[in-house]
Amino acid sequence: MSAFVIDAFEFCRNNGHREGVTPVAEMNRLAADCADKSGEIAWTIEGGQTRQGYPMLTLSVSGTVQLVCQRCLTPFGYGLDSSTVLVLGKDDKEADEIEEILDDESIDVIVGSHACDIRDLLEDEALLALPQAPKHEVCPDTKLLDAIKSEKVSPFAALKSLKSE
Repeated sequence: MSAFVIDAFEFCRNNGHREGVTPVAEMNRLAADCADKSGEIAWTIEGGQTRQGYPMLTLSVSGTVQLVCQRCLTPFGYGLDSSTVLVLGKDDKEADEIEEILDDESIDVIVGSHACDIRDLLEDEALLALPQAPKHEVCPDTKLLDAIKSEKVSPFAALKSLKSE
């Protein structure tokens, strides 16, 4: 059994704690969304219970990944820093019931497992922390963007020649 596979319910019951650092290159789905596979993700996972006694995992991820700016099309370092709370249900029915009882949009309720690979949960959290359209605050070099704008021919330019005077 992998060191990353846990019994999620037992982990929560024992107030388990794990932390580590994983290279982006080892997170295939995250690496596919990045400009390159450099960087590392520091993570922690803690087990516990909600006030109502439901098993709960708290996941945190942080690190810098390389994304492509959607404005200037150059790579830049994007800092991830995200944390989430996952409450565990034994099956879909119980998860739905817990979600209704908690009635809190900031808490996600999932179906737990006795053989849970925490790498998947951590990678999911990192992916959810990525922006939909990554952009620099201020693009450092707009030469490529300016060149594209200047080369772009208006779709109405051809109509201009058809216009009778």
